[in-house]
Amino acid sequence: MIPSVAQCFALMEQYAMLPNIREHSLMVGRVAGLIGSGLRRAGRPLSLELIVSSALLHDIAKTATLETALRHDELGGEICLQHGLDELAEIVAEHVVLKGALPECCTEKEIVYYADKRVLHDQVVPLEARLDYIIRRYGNEDEVLHARIRQNFAQAHAIEARLFAGLDFSPAELEQRLRRDFFPLEAFGT
Repeated sequence: MIPSVAQCFALMEQYAMLPNIREHSLMVGRVAGLIGSGLRRAGRPLSLELIVSSALLHDIAKTATLETALRHDELGGEICLQHGLDELAEIVAEHVVLKGALPECCTEKEIVYYADKRVLHDQVVPLEARLDYIIRRYGNEDEVLHARIRQNFAQAHAIEARLFAGLDFSPAELEQRLRRDFFPLEAFGT
């Protein structure tokens, strides 16, 4: 089942998503939705409902894991499965690090993964700004961990190139396009 926006909001409440995490998730939803709708217009067979719902719920477990060693991405995938949201589970579980080889054409999972990498708190930023933040916030001054984070962002750059090859705007124009063509999450039902 793919939940409506209203159902996503209800799950955010149920899992006590903190306001700042909710605002981040809303912006990731808008960015992912804008990219997905542009790619659909370019002929890619994507589900906007799946993209938006997955983006809204990508951090569903973040609040619960803040003071623990649990991984919010993995727990988020489990939460999706517990609620019968099987279509979202893998996308949510892999929004931090993608597993396996990338498909030839970008999927809903890569769009949500990329959108999350472009949103710092609730602002659209370049990948480099988000990378710097992740290293400062989560890098623990561990050079091995820094290298893994940089490798993950190298994959985000590769996905960025593939996504924007099918769009009529560049990565640098994403924030401007989002302001111009505000992506209404409410269009996906209440």
